[in-house]
Amino acid sequence: MIPKSYQRMQQMHPELMQAYESFGEETRNAGPLSEREISLVKLAISLGAGLEGAAHSHARKALQSDCCSEDLFHVAILSAPTIGFPTMMRARSWINDVVEKQNNA
Repeated sequence: MIPKSYQRMQQMHPELMQAYESFGEETRNAGPLSEREISLVKLAISLGAGLEGAAHSHARKALQSDCCSEDLFHVAILSAPTIGFPTMMRARSWINDVVEKQNNA
């Protein structure tokens, strides 16, 4: 599901968004990580940066990249020593948002 704000940006600035998407594609192709590994790394970055929308997006993408919900929750738990327990719990709740929505779909 592509957020409406992203869709509007694509309509208003198609060349800019094409460049942005190409940049993302090039970063994925710049190294040896699998799509599954990349999705978990991007989720971890989003959680660590405290970006709820990005965390939701990358959790959805991870589930589409052969990750299971246990993988996503493990990423959150692994963050605790670095970002702190309360922040990890917040991050875990963002993953839970996506997992619950997927389970109820």
